[in-house]
Amino acid sequence: MRLRSAWLGLGWLGVAGVVVLSLVPLPPMAGAEHGDKFGHATTYALLMWWFGQAWMRRDVRARTAAGVLALGVVLEFAQGWTGFRDFSLADMVADALGIALGWLLAPPRTPNLLQRAATYLARAG
Repeated sequence: MRLRSAWLGLGWLGVAGVVVLSLVPLPPMAGAEHGDKFGHATTYALLMWWFGQAWMRRDVRARTAAGVLALGVVLEFAQGWTGFRDFSLADMVADALGIALGWLLAPPRTPNLLQRAATYLARAG
């Protein structure tokens, strides 16, 4: 149970990191007009995959996916309001594609790292 709490805590730290990095001013990146879409998809896939390790039930995963997508949408609007970041529908699409990918890559299609770690620690302890 402690390991699950730590896992979820790390996931929430990831969410906090996404919020901060989405709202701070960044230096302009040469040639990255659409290059950040890969970053969006990867980041949101990782968030969905991470929480998918802890929540196996389909209904909980669906709520998680909806919450992560809502995070991406809210952050895009917030970026538009900052005056130094841009609002982008394409970023929202990249976020959604990443969430779908993260769901597809989460257990049971791939090994559940949280379960494996719990099993390993139980045997070692």
